[in-house]
Amino acid sequence: MRSKSYLLLLAVTAWLFAFREAFILSDMPLAPKEMLSEYGFFAGNLSEQLPAAEVLPYKLNTPLFSDYAQKLRFVKFPPGQSVAYNPDEVLDLPVGTVLIKTFYYPKDARDATKGRRLMETRLLLHEAKGWKALEYIWNDEQTDAYLEVAGDSKEVTWVDEQGKRRALTYSIPNLNQCKGCHNQNEQLWPIGPSVRQLNGTLAYADTTENQLLRWQRLGLLTSLPTLDKVPKVPQWDDAKAGTVDERARAWLDINCAHCHSPAGPARSSGMFLHWQETDATRLGVMKAPVAAGRGSGGRQYGIVPGQPDQSILVHRLESTDPGVMMPELGRRTVHAEGVQLVREWIAGLPR
Repeated sequence: MRSKSYLLLLAVTAWLFAFREAFILSDMPLAPKEMLSEYGFFAGNLSEQLPAAEVLPYKLNTPLFSDYAQKLRFVKFPPGQSVAYNPDEVLDLPVGTVLIKTFYYPKDARDATKGRRLMETRLLLHEAKGWKALEYIWNDEQTDAYLEVAGDSKEVTWVDEQGKRRALTYSIPNLNQCKGCHNQNEQLWPIGPSVRQLNGTLAYADTTENQLLRWQRLGLLTSLPTLDKVPKVPQWDDAKAGTVDERARAWLDINCAHCHSPAGPARSSGMFLHWQETDATRLGVMKAPVAAGRGSGGRQYGIVPGQPDQSILVHRLESTDPGVMMPELGRRTVHAEGVQLVREWIAGLPR
């Protein structure tokens, strides 16, 4: 009898030990894979970026500017998990989610059949202890992308929508630079996937559908109200999508508000450019800088209504000087079209 009790005790102890080890392992971050192809995010030829069955493409109404690179975005939810609707903030995606973003340049923006050059694929992995960024750089053969922590730079040329040949040195950030932008309350956090950005249609393989309705239908999004009650930012470069004010604010929200918001690294500036901000002074209107230094360009206020040339905001958006330019990371060139929209917005503000 005592022998049976002893054996039972050993069995229970072994089971508890195994459970403990499994629990610990499930809480530990997975070692990053050396090649993008090892994750199985894509089906068939990797360079075609065709999502696997459990991977969902998505797009933002107004995306972040990255030296005119175009982007392919995908999300992979953990099995059986979903995210709750949130009208204001970036969605709090469940642990186990992976966000996948590939940066590329079309060889000729007027003709997609001429192909494209894939530059990098960035991953954001939501682990038990928080989000982790990984960087994969595509090889010249365009057959795979390889893990890189130190960043890189590559020369790239393409033909733009107007038929003009463009060339630049494309910067691939190191992992510490990723943390510089993806920072909310000193935690690494996604920037793009909020409901206001996802509230738009996307052409999927089977049909064209509102992205939020798609997520809801797949069981990935809960508590979604009717779409007429869901916020939406317009496409910044589509005059039919919104007013100059709405489109300029959408552009500032995605390009600047990850820093210039109450939870961002630039919160001490007191200048908040997030979509929900309604206080003109907090937006920078006739607001003196806290500590702009030479970044002010001799100007006195963040935004001077009716006078874009006297506004510090415009001066910094038009600069490529590392000590002046805003955003500080993620670009080497000026987004001329986006800045022109901001200029129009400031010019139209009541004095």
